[in-house]
Amino acid sequence: MAQLEMKVPSPGESISEVIIANWLVKTGDWVEKDQTIAEIDSDKATLELSAEASGVITLKVEAGATVAVGDIVCNIDTDAARPAGAAPKAETPKVEAPKAAEVSKVEAPKPAEKADSRTAGLPSPAAAKMMAENNIGANQVAGSGPGGRITKGDVIAAMAQGFNTADVSQWGGTRNVRTEKMTNLRKKIAERLVSVKNTTAMLTTFNEVNMKPIMDLRAKHKDLFKEKHGVGLGFMSFFTKAVCEALKQYPAVNARIEGDSIVFHDYCDIGVAVSTPKGLMVPNVRNAETMSLAQIEKTIGDLAKKARDGKITVDDMQGGTFTITNGGVFGSMLSTPIINPPQSAILGMHNIVERPVAENGQVVIRPIMYIALSYDHRIIDGRESVSFLVKVKDMLEHPERLIFGGKTAEEVLLGL
Repeated sequence: MAQLEMKVPSPGESISEVIIANWLVKTGDWVEKDQTIAEIDSDKATLELSAEASGVITLKVEAGATVAVGDIVCNIDTDAARPAGAAPKAETPKVEAPKAAEVSKVEAPKPAEKADSRTAGLPSPAAAKMMAENNIGANQVAGSGPGGRITKGDVIAAMAQGFNTADVSQWGGTRNVRTEKMTNLRKKIAERLVSVKNTTAMLTTFNEVNMKPIMDLRAKHKDLFKEKHGVGLGFMSFFTKAVCEALKQYPAVNARIEGDSIVFHDYCDIGVAVSTPKGLMVPNVRNAETMSLAQIEKTIGDLAKKARDGKITVDDMQGGTFTITNGGVFGSMLSTPIINPPQSAILGMHNIVERPVAENGQVVIRPIMYIALSYDHRIIDGRESVSFLVKVKDMLEHPERLIFGGKTAEEVLLGL
């Protein structure tokens, strides 16, 4: 009997141990090569563990156990006979959200007859993303996947059927208490946030941006942009380009403290904060200063999808010289974002609200966004922080300046 020992792979540099967050199979199950068999939590990301060969699996550690990188977590009997009816794992077909006219035709899948306690009621990464986006609880969806696991198709079908308000989880008047162990990722986030508050001289400066020029530009060209580049034109690409131009003029905002030295960067690796079911993650757009708006949109979209689907890697999140976070998607009007160490500054975006403003002596209504820059006062002076934010505001309100390095066409023409 040939036994393949599967060891915990290294998620990245400096990570010595991980948590087996969840087994997706149980001892005695037949697994196919490259089949996802477990989810692993590290202090930087949630990763998937795939079978290295086909065979019958034997688990060596329990779900929730902390194991060192390189430890054996399961064996696969590669000589075992394939069970009758077990075919090689086929790719899961892409499931499209049902159109309104097709809603009535969608039937909710039946729950698996024998649910495994390890996976019953647990959503797949894609299903978890959709449930989080639509505020759907696991108790509202019947899982049809292996062991009762909730798939994306289950969520779509449940949404198509509609929900009985009586089934929605409400306060029941009980006094139950639930305790959950913190994941490595959540513990690391907590440690880093406390460290920032204790070790930096963090201040925040604010400004407001009239978003009408960008909104008009998007409305005029969004269809052609999507047709040509295959990606939507969002606000993040404009903010990223504006930040890169401002960082070029104020390099201290793009620097970091290392011991008793200041390290400056001649490139812009922009971190984009993404909220996921596992917690906040900040993947980086490498060399954003060299990218077009379309390239930035594609890169951010790919990174956000990987983060929400649990596919993000440690390399995607390492480094970074400056971070942008968008609390506006959750309805935030104003906040003081916290610095992402070892960086020295972070820009916070907020929701867009129509507000009365004065233009040429007249009161007019404009879509206004408040923006905030939190910075480390040890390395960035107040003059630099305020000037940086004003520069970002100026380029967002005059997006044509993004073409000419923050200047107008006339200024470039006259060499000013």
